[in-house]
This record gives sequence, structure tokens and C-alpha cells, in this order.
Amino acid sequence: MWQVVLLLPLCLLNNISVFASTFAVKNGTKFIVPDFVDNSSHSLQDIFSDNQDIIYPDPIGRDDVVFHCICDQKEEHQHVCTEDGYCETAQSCYSYLNTDYPESKIIKGCLSSSELVRFTCSVEGKIAIVCCTSHLCNENLHPTLTPPVEEPSTGNSTTLIAIILSLFFTFFFVSAIVIYFVRRFHQKRMQEIEDQREAGRLEGGLRTTNIGDSTLADWMNSATSGSGSGLPFLVQRTMARQIQLLTCVGKGRYGEVWKGKWQGELVAVKVFASRDEQSWARETEIYNTVLLRHSNILGYIASDMTSRNSETQMWLVSYYHPNGSLFEFLQRRELDKNLMLKLCLTAANGIAHLHTDILGTCGKNAIAHRDIKSKNILVKDDLSCCIADLGLAVTHSPTEDKIVIPKHNHRVGTKRYMPPEVLEETLNTYSFECFKQADVYSFALVLWEIARRCVCGGIVEEAKPPFYDVVNYDPSFEEMRKVVAVDGYRPVIPNRWSSDPSLSLVVKIMKESWCEHPHSRLTIHRVKKTLMKAMDQLAPDVKAFQSVPATSDVDPLLALAPKADDKSYANNLL
Repeated sequence: MWQVVLLLPLCLLNNISVFASTFAVKNGTKFIVPDFVDNSSHSLQDIFSDNQDIIYPDPIGRDDVVFHCICDQKEEHQHVCTEDGYCETAQSCYSYLNTDYPESKIIKGCLSSSELVRFTCSVEGKIAIVCCTSHLCNENLHPTLTPPVEEPSTGNSTTLIAIILSLFFTFFFVSAIVIYFVRRFHQKRMQEIEDQREAGRLEGGLRTTNIGDSTLADWMNSATSGSGSGLPFLVQRTMARQIQLLTCVGKGRYGEVWKGKWQGELVAVKVFASRDEQSWARETEIYNTVLLRHSNILGYIASDMTSRNSETQMWLVSYYHPNGSLFEFLQRRELDKNLMLKLCLTAANGIAHLHTDILGTCGKNAIAHRDIKSKNILVKDDLSCCIADLGLAVTHSPTEDKIVIPKHNHRVGTKRYMPPEVLEETLNTYSFECFKQADVYSFALVLWEIARRCVCGGIVEEAKPPFYDVVNYDPSFEEMRKVVAVDGYRPVIPNRWSSDPSLSLVVKIMKESWCEHPHSRLTIHRVKKTLMKAMDQLAPDVKAFQSVPATSDVDPLLALAPKADDKSYANNLL
């Protein structure tokens, strides 16, 4: 009877108890709720009512297979684990690890509900619960935790940014110091070079001679190549650096012309901008043509490239003629018949030398100027003319029958002096004779300018450019084409010129040289012979000038140059 009395309380306890084993989170700590916790008064639910993760398990199904698990919770829950350290369950065994516990020991036991198995067996954060479903399976079951990935702290990012900024400012500061000292060194070096130049010392330490000890004539006498193409290239490089520019005497299509001084000698320096390097190279190439040197061609000395005012410049050095261009000379001076014929003949003589090809071992190619005008003809001290500005010239090799045209540009020159075939763009560029006849047309207009300044019967016309009465100062290409090619207009010839033998002969040459068709014009050699005949018949004083030996008509500096035959030209070329 006493056994029945004891069993009744136990049955009542079974009815009001909950078979529970769960883990809860309270203040950031997860823990296992032991099995068989008395929840009849809902005290457990009240305690963890704020936590939605608590799961109240179902009782164990009594019909399931029961197996044993290792259990080490007997001190806290003696009714769960046996004295031998085992527990019985029909669901899962577990091993539980919580690193928030001081000793971080592994706790083992039984889970009695399938819901507990589903929600409890996981690894999360600092808690690892590993489950198994066999007899004593949790004996060697050791849960492990994956080390958490530490997020980079804000302090480390700030330190990295500070290091990068400090390196940047250090580099900037060091660079500024280096640039400062390099600039100072450069300025000091340039000042030393300028001091040496002013003292007459070259960059290589060579000492130049004093003024008066050496002249341009001495250079031509001692250093000429004999080819008639100026100084040898190495001498050109040496001499051009010693030139001092004095004043700007004119501006042209491709640059400026300066009066310069070298060792007391005046020279003309044509300065090309860096964008006109091709024109400078072309003119230098023409001036270096073998046998080009002539008394009626501008004397070429040297070419060089230099830096001035932080700008690259190309220099072409030639003889300086203080009378300036023929255009300027006619503006300020009236002419008599002798001077008129002299200017016409010497200019024609220079063009004829350009047009002539010379055959031989070191022959000369024929050259067509393509920009004949009074501004490109200079007046020398002896009042003879010389042809300048060969930047647009066309060359023709008689042996190869090849025409070299710079830039492949056929419509070049000064529009006022262009012949009809150029204005109409009908010039035959495959025939060199057409280029030469275009020069003859332009030269006829120059003859008209010279004749206007000749005094006849006490009357002289004012210096004017051709077509001044029908076009403005800077006519367009279309305006000149209409006047010259379409209307066939030519400069007006005063009636009084026909009464003077000299002027009437010049008028005859002009009319036969500015014909519309190139093949109807005189050649420059015919013009030259006609003018020479005029001087013989009409100007004895000019004839006396022509009878002087050839050396008297040569530039005084050229007269000092050594004479050499054709073979020495080839041997002395650099």
C-alpha cells in the first residue's frame, strides 16, 4: 500500500512537468535549459518572455528507441544524469562549448525533443553545439569555433591616411627643393655662357680674335669650300654663334631680317620661326647648291639653329647691303638712264644665272625663283642688284630630268606678281620651262617699276607697285585672277616713254615678257642680251662699267676667295 502512495506523487509530477532542454540568450549569453524543468506555474516562460529564441520542447515519445549519452551535468541536474555520468534519450546526444564561460569547458548531455535538436545543434558566434544520434556518440565529440573575422578598426585607417599624406607632402617638398636648385644652377650656367660670349670666348673654351684682327673676308679666304656655297658647315656652326643682332630691318613671309655684327663686320640674319623650319631648310639647301655663288645672287654665309628668348629659331646669315631692297631704293631715289639700265641688267643677270644649268662633275641644277619681285631684289653698294629669298625655288636636274617642288605647292609667290597661268592654275608643273617663263613675267613687272623712276624730259613718276590703280594694297587671289587672266589688264605705260630710246627699249622688253601665253614670252637670256645691247648703243658710260674685269663686279669679300677647278669643288665639300 505504501508503494501505491509513493507512485501517485510521481505520476502527478509526470503530468505537470515539461521534458525540456533548450538554450536561451540572456544578456548576450546562450545556455542550455536542462531537461525535465518544472514549468507547471509557467515560471520559465515568465523569466524568458522577452526572448523569442526559447523553445519549449515536447515530451519524449515513449515508443522511440532509447540510447545512452555521456552526461556531465550531474552536479547541477542530478535528476538528468546518472551517477555513472550517463543519460538516456530517444533524440540526440550533444557536446556544448561556450567561450564566454571562464573555463570554456565542454558540456555534454542529452536532448529529449526533436525541436530542440532542430534549433539547438548549430555553431554561431561564441557558442558551438554539436549533436549525434548513436549510443555514447558524444564521448569523443569536440565542438570547435571558427575564429571571428576582425573588422578593420577606424584607428588603423586613420593611421594609413596619415602616412600616405605625409609621404605625399614629403615628396612634394623634396621636389620643390630640387627644382629650385636646378633652376638656380641653370640660371648661373646661362649667365656664365653669356659672360663668356660678351668676353669673346666660345663655349668650348676657345678664344676668339679681337675686333679688327680677323674679318669676314679672312674667313672666306681661309675657310671657303671653293664650291661657291658659303662656309663649310662646321665653320658655319662656329661663326653663327658669335653674331650679335642689332636692329630689325624688315619682316617677310617666313620671318624677320636683322642687321647683325660679327667681329666688326655687318651681316644680314634672316630669322625663321620654328614653325617655318621647312622653308629654312629648303632655302639653306638652295644656297648650298654647288656653283650658285654669283655677283648678282645674295652672298650666303651660314645657317644655324639657336635658342633666343626661350624660342627655337633658325638663322640664315648672308651679306648685309645697307641700300636695302630694290622696292625701298626706288621709293627714295630717282634714276638716270645709265642707272636704270644697270639695275635692269644686273637683276636679269642674277635670274639668268639661276635659270642656267651647268653640266660637269659637280654641276649646277637649274633654279626657278617663283617669287620675283622688287622686295626680293637687293641693291648693293655699287648700285648693282642681287637676287635674294630662294625659299620657294624649284630645281631641275638636267641629267635626271627631275623637278623638285617644295611642299608640292604650285600656287605660291606674291599674288600681285603672279602670271596668268598661275592665277588660273593651268601651269604645267611637269615642264621646267613653264616655271622659268613665270619668272620672266614677274621680272617684266619689276622692269615697269624701275622705268617709272627714270627721269625723262624732267618728268618722273611716283614709285608704285604694279596694278596699284586697279587693286588695293593686299589684293586677293580672285581679284588678281580677274584683272590679269580674265580682263588681260597690264600696267599702264606712259606715252612719254616712247620718245626716249632707253625707255622705249625697256617697254618693248616688258610687252614681250608679260604675254598671256608662256611660250610667247622672251627667255631671261634674251632679256639679258637685249639689255646689254641697249647699254652698248645707248649708254656708253654703262658699257665702260661692263668692260671692267669681272673681278671688279664681284663682291669685295668674294674676290678674296680662292679659285679652284671643278675637281677641287668635290674634294673640299663637307
